[in-house]
Amino acid sequence: MRLNRVIDADGYRANVGIIVSSNTGKVLWARRVGGRDAWQFPQGGIKKGETHEQALYRELSEEIGLTENDVEIVSCTRGWLRYQLPRRLIRYETKPLCIGQKQIWYLLRLTSDDGSVALANCHKPEFDHWRWVDYWLPLREVVSFKRKVYEMALKEFEPLVFPEQSRQKRLRRRGPYGLRR
Repeated sequence: MRLNRVIDADGYRANVGIIVSSNTGKVLWARRVGGRDAWQFPQGGIKKGETHEQALYRELSEEIGLTENDVEIVSCTRGWLRYQLPRRLIRYETKPLCIGQKQIWYLLRLTSDDGSVALANCHKPEFDHWRWVDYWLPLREVVSFKRKVYEMALKEFEPLVFPEQSRQKRLRRRGPYGLRR
């Protein structure tokens, strides 16, 4: 499938990142197969000719067994969020050279029950376990080179997951009548 990858002129592979939230503000956190206790949000490459949303639903199905009937799209990031791979992970022998990923992140709300999550939904599963975690926990557990992208996505989506808390933060910054303090 390498021929289907979309890598831009700067060496970044186009990708979608997926944050599935519960009605209680928890997020779905998945452990990668391989026994290194590496946890992350589902994500995957955008194939040539595929829209961001088509890639989202394909990856959602392949990685965690959910369909568009199981989720509601809440939002997506305003633009691409990029991270560079550490040198040890770059495959210098491949062309075009991929030095990192540029991602459009989606915030989804699970509308079906937890039993709909199926990690063995494809011939080569990427995850072997999942759990609901506190919204900010992924920042502490994700590999360091992805941390900044996770932080940007979570900050952008925070007002949508916790609207009342975000409103209170704005009021504290601006005061009760919208005036800056």
